[in-house]
Amino acid sequence: MENALDGPWFTYREIGATKGELPDGYYHFRLQRHLGNGRDLFERAGAEILAYRMQKGVGIFDRASTPTAEPGTLLTVRLGIGPLAIVAPCRVVYVLDDENRRGFAYGTLPGHPEVGEELFSVEYDPADDSVHGVVTAFSTPASWYTAVGGPLVRLLQRVIAGRYLATLPTRA
Repeated sequence: MENALDGPWFTYREIGATKGELPDGYYHFRLQRHLGNGRDLFERAGAEILAYRMQKGVGIFDRASTPTAEPGTLLTVRLGIGPLAIVAPCRVVYVLDDENRRGFAYGTLPGHPEVGEELFSVEYDPADDSVHGVVTAFSTPASWYTAVGGPLVRLLQRVIAGRYLATLPTRA
């Protein structure tokens, strides 16, 4: 089956929900890290996020159908090590290109071990000139091994989100 973005259907109905209130029935998290201050830092971090810096920096980037994130981009990440690794397909749902927010969200496609959506963004607060990296997600298991992993899988998601944020540029 195909969807409006000319590809496989997302594996969940709440497409785009990371823009606002996260849907019930999923595990939710939001992790935020202060990167520094200044509009220049915000612009640089935003450009790096759109070029998949978070996924590449953590070492899980496999491939993407576009050099920078745009709605409809097919993206795969490689989860695990060696022969135990799983290639997890995703599709970019939307791109944030607001005055004070940049980034993108991708949603899971058939074959991904989770069902849900993840937003990778940077936020600028003009009130105090601060810049924060943010990862927001909702998910639920899509495979037996993520269901069995339960709390360990959730902990791993948070650890990886922290590593994503650590890949972004900072300025003291």
